[in-house]
This record gives sequence, structure tokens and C-alpha cells, in this order.
Amino acid sequence: MKQRPLPVTIIGWLFLAAGIVGLVYHSREFRQWTPFQYDVALVCFVRLIAVVASLFLLRGHNWARWLLVAWIAYHVILSGLHSAFQAIVHSVLLAVIAYFLFRRAVAPYFCRSESQLKASTC
Repeated sequence: MKQRPLPVTIIGWLFLAAGIVGLVYHSREFRQWTPFQYDVALVCFVRLIAVVASLFLLRGHNWARWLLVAWIAYHVILSGLHSAFQAIVHSVLLAVIAYFLFRRAVAPYFCRSESQLKASTC
């Protein structure tokens, strides 16, 4: 499959936008005259993961869809520490994203070779 499936395009661009917006927003929390803020650095790193994974998802790399699903699964766990509503919303989002990224119809886009597709390793 040479053409990118529409759900992959939408998910990729949404994660790219969310990652960039979150990275810009949280990077402003660094203060010049205070000790290094490891918590802000971790949040920025997590946002950077979303940016990198979404860019490679749009390029058709199989590992990127796994990384994006792991990224949103991390947010399900993290949101469970805040409120049940946030955990439910992130869980539904995880289910929808996993459904669209792992359907049989999009597998050819992530396979590099015909043998991978036949063996269902993508």
C-alpha cells in the first residue's frame, strides 16, 4: 500500500499537533534562575515522544504506531491518578486509536515487504 490510510493521517496529525502544543506550553515552565526542574523535563520528553512517533507514523513505520498506543496507554494510567472521568476518556481514546491503527486494512501501509504482510508481522 503506497497511499496513507485516512485514519492514520488524522491520528498522526492530531498527535503531532498535541505534541507540539504541549511541548511549547510546558517548555515555558522552565525558569532560568531556579534549580533544574526534572518534572517539567519529563513532561517535555513525553510530549517529544508524541512528536517523534507521529512523524514516523506518517512515514509508515510500524514501531511508531506501537509507540503512540503506548503513549496514550501511559496517559490512561496517569489520568487514573487524577480522576475517574479522565481515565475513562483516555481509555476510550486508547481503544479508538488502537482500533484504527491496528485494523487489517491499514496493515499494508506499515509493512515494508510482502513477506511481512503474509506473515502478519506488521
